[in-house]
Amino acid sequence: MKKTLITSTALVLLAGAAAAQVSFSGYGRFGLGYNEGRAEETALVSRLRINIDANAVTDGGVEFSARVRLQADDTPGINEQAAGRLGGARFSVIYGGLRVDAGNVSGAFDNLANYYGNEPGLEAFTGQYVGVDYSFLAFDDNGRVGSNAVYANYAAGGFNFGASYDPDAVGGNDRWDIGASYAFNNFTAAVAYGENEADQSLVVLTLGADFDRFSGTAFVGDEDLGAGATNDGTVYGLSLSFDVGAATSIVASYGDGEGSTDTEGYGIGFIHDLGGGVTLRGGIGSNADNTVGDLGVRFNF
Repeated sequence: MKKTLITSTALVLLAGAAAAQVSFSGYGRFGLGYNEGRAEETALVSRLRINIDANAVTDGGVEFSARVRLQADDTPGINEQAAGRLGGARFSVIYGGLRVDAGNVSGAFDNLANYYGNEPGLEAFTGQYVGVDYSFLAFDDNGRVGSNAVYANYAAGGFNFGASYDPDAVGGNDRWDIGASYAFNNFTAAVAYGENEADQSLVVLTLGADFDRFSGTAFVGDEDLGAGATNDGTVYGLSLSFDVGAATSIVASYGDGEGSTDTEGYGIGFIHDLGGGVTLRGGIGSNADNTVGDLGVRFNF
């Protein structure tokens, strides 16, 4: 009887998993990192990220899905491992070119084409966006109290349009943003605008190009962080990637802002494909006026 019950329970669980199409994906990375601004300048650096996705599709072709993310990071400042954390859930409804996300979601900036560009280093220690100080809606992947927001996206042909709204019941600082992009030939142009109830705002334009062995992005924006802010104004940056062989790419980026307290960030790195989803990565550069660098391995699954 006990064996029958266990077998029946296992079959029910397997049938449910198959119907819901539960899947796992993510990556792991580890290596050595250097930052002259830390007390422990050289330390082991690592991250394990596991996405857990569940999907179901109605007879009419409407897809329902949910995602949670488990992530464990290092704390290189004290050279210790932090406990893994499970983030908040994101729920999605998808039909044709329309997608609506609710819960722990990414907003228009986080989803904007070429916002992040090419980021050098194992840890992606800098990027073309470093001049931005405006706090926009982004997916929380570290177990903190995340936003409970809504994001809608519609794609048709080369056009893509998205918008989000994030109510802040505690702080009374609701925020919203909209973004659009258009892909044509080898180029993708995108723009996004967002603001909050504290009268802070950000507008960003990006342009990306992809030509066989070379790809690059350009980034320019303007942020208003309110009276007395010393880190707002124009922000700008660029990034590039160049394939120097069948398995190796060089990546570089530069970013800054005109605010008196903005600090430039720049770096150059490499990615070497070892096969099987494994890459050797490293880079060197400057971030927040500190020399930074890293070297290690990343594997996707």
